Amino acid sequence: MTGDLRMCFIGDSFVAGVGDPLCLGWAGRLAAQAFTDGQPLTSYNLGVRRQTSSDILARWQHECDQRLRDGADLRLVLSFGVNDTTHEDGRTRVAPDESTANLAEMLGRAADRGWPVLMVAPPPVDDTEHNARTALLDERFARVCRDASVPYVPVHRPLLDSAAWMREVRAGDGAHPGAGGYDEIAALIAPHWRDWLSA
Repeated sequence: MTGDLRMCFIGDSFVAGVGDPLCLGWAGRLAAQAFTDGQPLTSYNLGVRRQTSSDILARWQHECDQRLRDGADLRLVLSFGVNDTTHEDGRTRVAPDESTANLAEMLGRAADRGWPVLMVAPPPVDDTEHNARTALLDERFARVCRDASVPYVPVHRPLLDSAAWMREVRAGDGAHPGAGGYDEIAALIAPHWRDWLSA
């Protein structure tokens, strides 16, 4: 761990923490936990609602270049995919091959800059067919990260089995949980997060 850690959390509405009355989401909870663990950091939440991996690919590098210019330890946390697997006009918004290519492109560009990456899987929503598509993308993303030697946090299946997550998603807008759900996903990510920070 370093004394000048700077990090961008990049992704969609789940990264932004939509639905959380505490306005922290899981990214804010992890950043707060880092301070508790004695690792202060400068964190930037770059989550945008409804964005797919293609949308994120088009913007992330410029946004991170503005924020990760200085500092001794510069890192990225990525999470997206639920919007890719959303059905619109009879098809998914982004085809699986394109989604995986987008992720591979981001990981390659991050490696070129020397920015370590932690990738968090796309979580489930209150739609069985949508979740089945996301589960397949989750497997693809895991392979891409394994090939790139990037740690991958497999939260999709545990959250699908989580009564707390699914209850809050159903009580909300059908996709986003409240504070309890974000507590749940943050707890799943936390062990991987600590290992990654100490690596």
